[in-house]
This record gives sequence, structure tokens and C-alpha cells, in this order.
Amino acid sequence: MKQARPARTASTPPPTQPSPTTQTVLRGRIARVARRRTVVVVLAALIVIMFGVTLVVGQTIYSPGEVFRVILGENVPGATFTVGRLRLPRASLALLAGLCFGLGGVTFQTMLRNPLASPDIIGISSGASAAAAFAIVTLGLGGTQVSIFAIVVGLAVALLIYALSFKSGVAGTRLILIGIGIAAMLDSVTAYILSHAADWDLQAAQRWLTGSLNGAGWAQVVPVLIAVVALSPVLLGQSRNLAVTQLGDDAASALGVRVDRTRLIVIVTAVLLIAFATAAAGPIAFVAFLSGPIAARIVGPGASLLVPAALVGALLVLVADFIGQFALGTRLPVGVVTGVLGAPYLIYLIVRSNRSGGSL
Repeated sequence: MKQARPARTASTPPPTQPSPTTQTVLRGRIARVARRRTVVVVLAALIVIMFGVTLVVGQTIYSPGEVFRVILGENVPGATFTVGRLRLPRASLALLAGLCFGLGGVTFQTMLRNPLASPDIIGISSGASAAAAFAIVTLGLGGTQVSIFAIVVGLAVALLIYALSFKSGVAGTRLILIGIGIAAMLDSVTAYILSHAADWDLQAAQRWLTGSLNGAGWAQVVPVLIAVVALSPVLLGQSRNLAVTQLGDDAASALGVRVDRTRLIVIVTAVLLIAFATAAAGPIAFVAFLSGPIAARIVGPGASLLVPAALVGALLVLVADFIGQFALGTRLPVGVVTGVLGAPYLIYLIVRSNRSGGSL
């Protein structure tokens, strides 16, 4: 027997419907989340495809089955050496270095609310480069020693820029201008060191400073992999606080974010990511600078750019290295290709900012 539905009393409020404005906001939020997920999935798929193409294609083309058997550890005549010893470490380093540059670059750009706030522009990469040149030419170091020296100096330069730009907080424009000045000085130091280098040291330093994946091995891959695994969760865990800081220091503090603490954490973490990638592959030009704006264009406003920018960086390095090896008739370091792609965008960004009356 059906029970009679109790009659609504005068004290029972009627069910409320979301207002049209609230419904519009919810639909927009759902659409942004769906778009970001789609972009992440597509970028990840493109990276997997490009990674596979890099392993298959070369002076000798191997079948996907042979490549897969090599990855599983089987002994495939010819492919075991070419794919397992040459192509796989190179592609892995390209992937990991791109992730580091993309994630580190977009962290700076988001924190300082300026697309020019990239490690390429504000002197961090220049610090690591000058350290590597000094270690190779003056100290006679090599291999892992150069990498460690570059990481330490890159972090020290970043902290110096932060300290010099700190005045009742850190203003993005002030930090960028100070970083550009320090980068100019460090580039001059690098040029002076190279002008006094012997031919052999000069070749080694230039190959490192250009940004190159030539000769990549597992000794370079493993430290970058450890850095990605250990440091990426720190930045991703700070993504909410990082997004809130875009509202301004006062608003972020009112919402419970410890602004100076957040900035210091993300700066140190992002610099370490950039430094480890630079120590392994050299300062691959403009990847950190380009990844964030490209991710912002394809993801759209209102969404976190950390993961999309990291994936864009990985895809950029993989594609640029493939172009440098096979598409231009001569083999070029990956840093040359990314420099050709990034320099016009930097000019465009400056011209657009100038026309719109914005400040750098």
C-alpha cells in the first residue's frame, strides 16, 4: 500500500534552483576542466607517438616490434645497440629535459604574472652556462662534476636575483629587469672565459652551451629522472597557492596564502628542475619561455597550466631534436632549432606588449 506523501507545511521552504548566473559559471567551469583534460590527453598521445618515431627512424629504420623487444630487454641484432644505447637514452633525455623546462618556465611566468619571466630571460640559464664554461675551461672538470657545479651556481644565481629584487615583496617587473641585467653580465663572463679557452676546451664548452642531446647516455638521464620524480610533486602541490598569488599579494594573503613562503618554495623547486635539465642537456633555448604561452593558448583561460606546459615542453624538445637530426639536410643541436623557433616569438611578444601600452 502506498503511503501518502506528507503535505508541505508553511515552514518547509521550497527547493531552490541555481540562478542563471550560477548555472553559467558552473557550465563554464565544467567546460574548462573538460578542455584541459582533453588537451592533456592529446599532448600525452603526441609525446608517445613522437617518442616512438624517434626510436624507429634514423639512418637505419627498425620496426616498432624490434624497438619494443629492445625496450623489453631482448637482444635484437643491430637494434640493441642503436636503439638501446643511442636512441633510447637520447629520446628519454629529450622528454625529461622538456618536462623540466616547461614546468619550471611556466612556474616563473605564473608566479610573476609576466610571459617574459622565463629562466631563459632572467639569467638563471645564463648562470648555469657560465658555471659550466668556467668548470670546463678554467677548472678542467668534466662529466658529472660540471653538472653539479652548474646546478649549484644556477640555484645561487636565482637566489641572488630574488634577494636583489625583494623590497616589501617581489615585484615581477623588478625581478625581470634585475634578471636581464645579471644575465647580460653572466653572458659577458662566459664570452670572456671562452675567448681564453684552448681549442679542445672551447669545443666541449660550445657543445654544452648550445644545448645538445648528442652523446646522451643513461648517466645523464637518471639524475634528471630523479629530479622530475622528486620535485614535480612539490610544484603541483603548490598549484593552488600559485594560482591565488595571481590575484595580488594582498588578496592572496587575505585568502590564507603565505605569499613569500610560497614564492621561495616554487622558485627553489623550479630552479632545481631547470638546473638539472641544463646540467644534462645544456640550456636548450626558449623551451621554458615558449611552453607556458603555447599551453595557455590551447588550454584557455582559468585553468592550471603546470601539467599542459610541462607536456608542451617535452613535445617541443622531442620535435626540435628530430628536426635537427633529419629534416634540415645537416645535423644541428636541438638548441639551435628551438632558438630559431623562439626568437621570433620573443620579438612578437615585445612588439605586441609595446603596441598595447603594456609594460614588460
